[in-house]
Amino acid sequence: MISKWNILTRRKMRGVYIIAVFTTILLGLASRKFSHLLIPFIANNAGDFIWAMMVYFGFRFLFVHKGLLFAILLSFLFSFGIEFSQFYQADWMNQIRETLLGALILGKGFLTVDLIRYTAGILIAAVFDKRYSS
Repeated sequence: MISKWNILTRRKMRGVYIIAVFTTILLGLASRKFSHLLIPFIANNAGDFIWAMMVYFGFRFLFVHKGLLFAILLSFLFSFGIEFSQFYQADWMNQIRETLLGALILGKGFLTVDLIRYTAGILIAAVFDKRYSS
């Protein structure tokens, strides 16, 4: 049986995670729009790094009752799955990728370095989560 305290804690954490999702979305979009103001290393890597953080926080929001490791594993599966899906180049999929939303979610072409960026983003998000949700 779920206690009243546990339900309130889950609701509070869902609020924290949805704020984290929207914050990372805004940071990711800003990193693209204002990339010319950033040092090249950050400008080149921030978008994918922050995207992976958003994925992690999204899974924490959806599965707040599950553990940290569960969210990390789902985040890796999702992020790496999206990246490897870029090998699939059907016309209908490429038409989706040509839209702004499609490009932001699905990317355009496979890059091995994106897997490193996703790994860093997911792990940093998990470290923040562990540090500040305890």
